Amino acid sequence: MTAGVANFAACKIDKAGTGYTLTATATGLTTAVSNAFDVAVGPATKVVYTQQPTTVVAGSTITPAIALTVQDAGGNVTSSSATVAIAISTNPGGGTLSGTVSTAASSGTVTFAGTDITTLSRHRLRPFRREMQMIFQDPYASLNPRKRVGQIIEDPFRIHRTESRTIVRKRVRELLEVVGLSPDHVNRYPHEFSGGQRQRIGVARALALRPKLIVADEPVSALDVSIQSQMLNLLDDLQEEFNLTYIFIAHDLGVVRHVSDRIAVMYLGKLVELSPAEELYERPIMPYTEALLSAVPIPDPDLSDQRERIVLEGDVPSPINPPSGCRFHPRCRYMTDICAQVEPPLVDYGNGHLAACHHPLNVDKETLDRVKVSRLHTPAAADESAKPRDTSGESHPVPDT
Repeated sequence: MTAGVANFAACKIDKAGTGYTLTATATGLTTAVSNAFDVAVGPATKVVYTQQPTTVVAGSTITPAIALTVQDAGGNVTSSSATVAIAISTNPGGGTLSGTVSTAASSGTVTFAGTDITTLSRHRLRPFRREMQMIFQDPYASLNPRKRVGQIIEDPFRIHRTESRTIVRKRVRELLEVVGLSPDHVNRYPHEFSGGQRQRIGVARALALRPKLIVADEPVSALDVSIQSQMLNLLDDLQEEFNLTYIFIAHDLGVVRHVSDRIAVMYLGKLVELSPAEELYERPIMPYTEALLSAVPIPDPDLSDQRERIVLEGDVPSPINPPSGCRFHPRCRYMTDICAQVEPPLVDYGNGHLAACHHPLNVDKETLDRVKVSRLHTPAAADESAKPRDTSGESHPVPDT
């Protein structure tokens, strides 16, 4: 855990016509006190995202994803299963946002399925906790070494007292089978399993109460590459089978591409780009996203040799004392004076693709002339009048394979 980071203090989803509006605010610096993700967010950071029909209704950096739905053209909900991936740099990490969903917020509100859960007592909050579970990054530290696997998976049932002991034992064996382990493993201890098997145990525990939302904190980063693909396939199958919504937090954009419906990119705790998954790889707008994509390995050596490898210079600034203007400007190769002076607003470039940059990539003049800065999308500290006037040209760091 990291001390001295800011917590997202307010998250709220409201009905807005045929879509939804998600509002979140981060205020004040506090100490992370849960097994949440570490994030550095400047004081009074506000991020808002509004989705339209036929898209996944979701937030971005601060998404609790507690009202993720897919709607048809008439505004009817057709699915409640989706994956929002949050791509983050090595420092400052993925965000205390997950802790805001599962633990008390210092201020503001968290709305889950139309109910403000921020001020609920522990007793009244318990039913909501059943709907939100988490898969932890470290499959070694997240399992109690003194408990048998059966006891670990039984814990959610025991805490929430949902079933009789006979039914619980049956459900534990079923869950082990669902995640690809033998039901006969119930009496083994965690140290008797490999890393991939331990993570499967963690997935089984998260599925025990049949939640609607699962926060996955880099669930494959501690696994071998060959095991990563197995785990991603498992998560994909489980999402379809159990109609799950994932918040998938990761550093590896190569992994994120295979699991996401939408991708939010963060830098120093700020949302810098939000896009449908494939469009982000085909048309990155923010230079930081461009640099991240240029680091994604390409299996074809000829294509890999043809593309430009973008190496960011300098160190990551302090998140507690971030740079003025655009936080990425000290390391951006397209930086001009305005980047150091004015924080860019989040601009909608169409198709739900948002980016915060004064000199966007892969945008033509016609698009620049019609883009709009929405107050709902723009952080409070950003200058809503600073609409981008020029482009940095074309860039395709992930060539078509």
